[in-house]
Amino acid sequence: MEKTFAVIGLGMFGLKVCQTLMEKGGQVIAMDNRPEQINKIRDSVTQAILLDATDEDSIREAPFDQVDAAIVAIGDNIEASILTTNLLKQTGVPYIVARAVNKTHYQVLRQIGADEVINIEEDQGRQIALNLIAPSVMEKIPLSKDIFLLEMYLPGGLENTRIDTLDLLGRFSLRLTGLRRTVSELNSDGTAVRSELLLFPAPEDKLIDGDILILIGSEENLELFRKSTDS
Repeated sequence: MEKTFAVIGLGMFGLKVCQTLMEKGGQVIAMDNRPEQINKIRDSVTQAILLDATDEDSIREAPFDQVDAAIVAIGDNIEASILTTNLLKQTGVPYIVARAVNKTHYQVLRQIGADEVINIEEDQGRQIALNLIAPSVMEKIPLSKDIFLLEMYLPGGLENTRIDTLDLLGRFSLRLTGLRRTVSELNSDGTAVRSELLLFPAPEDKLIDGDILILIGSEENLELFRKSTDS
């Protein structure tokens, strides 16, 4: 069954959320108090509504009874973000995701009932720092507040190492869930063709140069593992 999402605030962040939700098969009701933003997205979403989300009567009349989750994507207008989140909570929206721009904003949104708060600036800053200090980390997908699905190039010096000898779980609280490995094979014409495999290796299997580790754990523990391979 398709899920329906309300996205409130159609700046760059909100527009991207709408686009991604539609691409993934969701039904999207886009809302903003600026006619030009509504006109920009009208043909790309399920429904586009001109709405002042800080007005209680407007919220009450909007079709929030149809949505499974609402995303408050309002940017720098902190007051509007807080008012909107509070009104949505009072309306009974099942799940509310709100965007915060600083730590205080984050704390207030959680206190008034947002189920999930995304601090864009903090998350981006953390990712930039991670990319600088650990360029081997390719991808980071949050699974909870502190735990991530992480993709990382195999550190140098670990080629031909048996997976069980790394003891990733015991030493670093990192769980290896899979490997991405590129292999080359000759086709019928004798031409080398490269392809990528997703592997679920056994403990006795050996790592090879170019492997991409798919790990579950915290950033801190990933950093401990990375540093251990530098020595």
